[in-house]
Amino acid sequence: MDHNTFAVQDGSTAKIAIVKARFNQEITQGLLRGALEVLEASGVREDRIKTVEVPGSFEIIHAANMLAKENEYDAIICLGCIVRGSTKHDEYLAQAVYGAMKDIMLKHSLPVITAVLTVNDQQQAIDRSGVGPMNRGAEAAHVALEMINLPL
Repeated sequence: MDHNTFAVQDGSTAKIAIVKARFNQEITQGLLRGALEVLEASGVREDRIKTVEVPGSFEIIHAANMLAKENEYDAIICLGCIVRGSTKHDEYLAQAVYGAMKDIMLKHSLPVITAVLTVNDQQQAIDRSGVGPMNRGAEAAHVALEMINLPL
């Protein structure tokens, strides 16, 4: 998916929370950079974006839930990276993170957008975090803005 897939959204009134994992910092920093670029280009003011950093992808769950409880944000964007290892740890972690984000979204009727990468190796993570033409963080920001402006 590229940026042209998304319609331009007006973010001038949006208030966004971003939760970014520190683990795999090079990757998550690239995701954050992409998300912030899209939000800025869409008119979201810097003072209406709250960024929270947590140790790893699993901890995103707690921070996203606490932010949702504040009832101040139009959407929450979650940024992390889970790389496949020699055990099934990555699978269990990804299932827990994605399941919890779904639960938070439904419980709070709030878009919780994930750019928690689940990749086979470091190169896939690099490819999806903005070094090449793909940045899943930027895509997550586009999705968040579209969901905020969803005409229901």
